[in-house]
Amino acid sequence: MTTVEAVARTDQDTTTVKRLRLGVGIVGIALPIVLPLGNSIISAHLGLLASLSGSYYTHMRNVFVGGLWAIGVILLCYRHNRREDVWSSVAGLFAVVVAMCPMEPPASIVAHPSTTQKLLGEIHVVSAAIVFTALAVFCVRLFRDASEPDGPLRRRIYLVCGVVIGLCIAGILFADLLHFTGAGGLTPVFAGESVSVFAFGAAWFVKSDAIADLARATGRPAMAAAWR
Repeated sequence: MTTVEAVARTDQDTTTVKRLRLGVGIVGIALPIVLPLGNSIISAHLGLLASLSGSYYTHMRNVFVGGLWAIGVILLCYRHNRREDVWSSVAGLFAVVVAMCPMEPPASIVAHPSTTQKLLGEIHVVSAAIVFTALAVFCVRLFRDASEPDGPLRRRIYLVCGVVIGLCIAGILFADLLHFTGAGGLTPVFAGESVSVFAFGAAWFVKSDAIADLARATGRPAMAAAWR
């Protein structure tokens, strides 16, 4: 392979990684918005969901499952360095498991869930916890690694996103222990899941260099430099 070919291949690999990060970011940011909004429009009833996972039992089931599959497949295909490859594979695998194993149906739909439904629900919860944990590790540790060429602004964003994911997980567990189901139609599970998914989506969007690339393309070098 010539030097020119090697450089071209490196550029192509870098572009692929950026696009995979962008894909995860866009889906992550979109899901918490699209799922409740789409369900409200289709059902002609304005309201929030009990949880993002509860979308499986609404008009937005295919969007929810499809979004999880998209995130899972992208993460499984994602390759950057050994540590990120391992964590992305773990997150991707369990994102697919979450998509394939729906949460236990709410009492309003199934009064007495079967043993299989309960088992799938438990697998769903455990898998979702693993996904969120892996994505929090990306934000707090991997994206902020000293070997990564990110500026201080982006490192702070990653840290904030990772901490937010951790606090949301803790908040959901704490609310469950206190048997707090929410108020005004907003449940702790929906709030925690939505903010967590949005946070990891935002972190991956920033990591994709999309903002810096857009700033350069529109002739804003100062902004591009700030988002490096």
